[in-house]
Amino acid sequence: MTRSTSPSDPLLILATGNRAKGRELAALLAGVPYRIEDLSAYPDVVLPPEGETAYADNALGKARAVTRATGQMALADDSGIEVDAFGGRPGVLSARYGGEGLTDAERNAVMLRELAGVPAARRTARYRAVIAITAPDGREATIEGTVEGVILEAPRGDGGFGYDPIFYYPPFGMTFGEVSATAKHAVSHRGRAMAQARALLRHWAG
Repeated sequence: MTRSTSPSDPLLILATGNRAKGRELAALLAGVPYRIEDLSAYPDVVLPPEGETAYADNALGKARAVTRATGQMALADDSGIEVDAFGGRPGVLSARYGGEGLTDAERNAVMLRELAGVPAARRTARYRAVIAITAPDGREATIEGTVEGVILEAPRGDGGFGYDPIFYYPPFGMTFGEVSATAKHAVSHRGRAMAQARALLRHWAG
């Protein structure tokens, strides 16, 4: 049974400007003893630009910025897809892959064009997510999760977001764009990282 939040529960702010990611993070936090808010309640908070080197640095930068600005606990995510045929690209640059301002569908199309002619055996890839949690008392943590898959030759399904319609997960025989949110959360990079984050948050809440 999912626990209901109480007005006395501590506040946890999701440090993301990506609405789809925010909804997914909120769903993955169901049952934790915190009141969850997103940045829509804090329009003056500015997230720092993401760097090009490490997921953990990007996630911590966002969480720290929100904690400093609000005096509240914050949770941030930085994630990406790593394609083996590209030597691990786009990685931390996944949200900007192909150029600024593209839609998810356009980024998927760019990736499929770059992979044209690459055989299935070399289209292996993984999603990686790093969750950062910061508290006003100075406590900080980062948690990583990964999931292995294959990039298909064409999109399948319209669920999820990002590269989900072209990311095929062999144990399910479907892409992350085809499976239910519940099934995806059980095995995804973000779902695996957030399972550890939920345990940590419960511990911090006492």
